[in-house]
Amino acid sequence: MGQQAQRTARRRRLGSALRAAREAARVNTTDAAAAIHGDNTKISRVETGRHRLTRLELDTLLDLYEVTEKRTRERLVALASEGRKKTWWCQYRDMLPGDFKESLTLESDTARISVYQPQVVPGLLQTREYAKVVMTGSPDRVTDEELDFYLDFRMERQRIFDREKPPQYLCIIPEGVIRQRVGGASVMAAQLRKLLAVSRPPAITIQIVPFSQTAFTCTGGAFNLYSYPDPMDLDVVHISHLDSALSLEEDETVAKYRWVFESLRASALSAEQSVKLMTSIAEELEQE
Repeated sequence: MGQQAQRTARRRRLGSALRAAREAARVNTTDAAAAIHGDNTKISRVETGRHRLTRLELDTLLDLYEVTEKRTRERLVALASEGRKKTWWCQYRDMLPGDFKESLTLESDTARISVYQPQVVPGLLQTREYAKVVMTGSPDRVTDEELDFYLDFRMERQRIFDREKPPQYLCIIPEGVIRQRVGGASVMAAQLRKLLAVSRPPAITIQIVPFSQTAFTCTGGAFNLYSYPDPMDLDVVHISHLDSALSLEEDETVAKYRWVFESLRASALSAEQSVKLMTSIAEELEQE
């Protein structure tokens, strides 16, 4: 795809910041394009997140726009760096849907992932057997070969927790998710045992909203909230649908989802209480 790459949330944020800086400096698109040896169309693509800038081009524009504050420049460089990084999954790029690739990009170097999943155990915590049942329940028909690929890929994604600086992972799921016998008692028991094995706050925290909870929080469905450290200073909400996905990075919208997540945490059992509940359910399933 070359420079006409799929937009990501970070590239859109960079484009918006560059446009604001250009307008504040009262530089027109013609002069900006000339500075990086392009045309007005190139600047338009940059500012809408559809064109990757080289480091030299970015520095040139920041100088032209008189962006001198060190912290601001560092943040914009961090946002731009995504387009030049090689990811572990790039070798599978042609086999992955576009929306899923954006999700993987968000996931690749986040500092914290906050997840609310009201239907199934989140993919990064699934066993292979549980994942197979979930995938075969999708409306997208796949061959056995494709299913094996996606299962292998999901297991490979979970190695994010093995890297030198893994993201902090916070997961909220309703009690119904861990009680539904997806795949049968043995598959679900093994899935619960995996949740118990990986639960190690604050690195990976799993909290269950119990049936006994009387408070209600309107969530709108499942979502992931990706948070990045300084100098990137960016939070993105990612929502997956049956046939598409949506990334939201507007401050007001992100703040709303952050409030929802914290409200869910407040209504959930503590990590320790959640472990006890999951252990109890796993033992019940194993006795059958």
